[in-house]
Amino acid sequence: MESLNQMYETIGIDKKVLELGLEVEASLRERFETIDKTAEYNQLKVLHAMQKNRVAEAHFSGSTGYGYNDMGRETLEQIYADVFHAESALVRPQITCGTHALNVALAANLRPGDELLSPAGKPYDTLEEVIGIRDSKGSLKEYGITYAQADLLEDGSFDFDAIARSINDRTKLATIQRSKGYASRPTFSVDRIGELIAFLKEKKPDIICMVDNCYGEFTEEIEPTDVGADLCVGSLIKNPGGGLAPCGGYIVGKEEYVEQAAYRLTSPGLGKEVGASLGLSQTLYQGFFLAPTVTAGAIKGAVFAAALYERLGFPVFPSSDTIRHDIIQAIDLHSPEALKAFCRGIQAAAPVDSFVTPEPWAMPGYDSDVIMAAGAFVQGSSIELSADGPLRPPYTVFFQGGLTWYHAKTGILFSVQKLLDANLITF
Repeated sequence: MESLNQMYETIGIDKKVLELGLEVEASLRERFETIDKTAEYNQLKVLHAMQKNRVAEAHFSGSTGYGYNDMGRETLEQIYADVFHAESALVRPQITCGTHALNVALAANLRPGDELLSPAGKPYDTLEEVIGIRDSKGSLKEYGITYAQADLLEDGSFDFDAIARSINDRTKLATIQRSKGYASRPTFSVDRIGELIAFLKEKKPDIICMVDNCYGEFTEEIEPTDVGADLCVGSLIKNPGGGLAPCGGYIVGKEEYVEQAAYRLTSPGLGKEVGASLGLSQTLYQGFFLAPTVTAGAIKGAVFAAALYERLGFPVFPSSDTIRHDIIQAIDLHSPEALKAFCRGIQAAAPVDSFVTPEPWAMPGYDSDVIMAAGAFVQGSSIELSADGPLRPPYTVFFQGGLTWYHAKTGILFSVQKLLDANLITF
């Protein structure tokens, strides 16, 4: 039988790259045990919600047309609400992506004359056009909704004085991005988000606090709705879809605000009553069931990437010994050539389109060329092994995903191999 080492050599990983990887992996044993315990807790949480809601084969039949009385859809939304300890949930394949889910929640709960506050600095690039920071058709700005921003302090902490100054009579909703996006600031833990929400509510009790939860689901034992978030929003082709959901997004939180989002997604007067599940029900249920374990594998991959690239002398954010609150690992590669080589390594490790060479391009919603590597079963799925980064200094790559820990590990080894082959690193 072919040995494991020979198998790695067969797919293109040199012996010295593998040996470095194995050495790093051995040093992470205790970290991985902690990650597995969090996954076990979250697995039980999802299982309990499914059992409580008496999930049966009948829930997988789906619906067409208007989707009236779709028992599977309604039960799945109740499961999401239970897992997030929220009053209500909207979980729909008609939500096209995380940005769409955020736009639905924002546009549904803001009105002309209201002001949107970002108390955690600049939001993710694709939200700039939603808000109107960069002009775009249909932005909140076009509907008379203004925007205020309180930047983070240099150490990545909240500037509570600046936040207090930013709140006024028109401040209606605060949007809090949990993950770092294309920035090097820390990802916020649920506890830190809770502290921010408590401060916002103290200053303005009626403010709506919405958390962009993308990349953060199941990385901890609690979610932002456990610490006061009125709305929590994410994508099903990230953590909660477990790699099986082919599309979709979710909005969970207070019933009043979720209901508003449902009316915005469909139509006033229709809300949650319509929206066919189109035969996707079983996939969405099963993906959510697998999500805690899949997310754990992605976190292990992120920690492994940080530890390995630290050994190679690259700045990494967060560091390998940092407790994780999302699945994203940022690595400053210092040159466009290194950024491209890293992404080509991730692509070479993919089960789909491994033969494709990723190149930078002007991706819609971004203000600079972006290179993306993702040979995924679901197009754009970032719970699957993927990497991307904008072509601008310090040429940071953002690595995430991996449906299994072993695949995440292989992807990182391939990225090192490509850098080595291009004479961009030595060891």
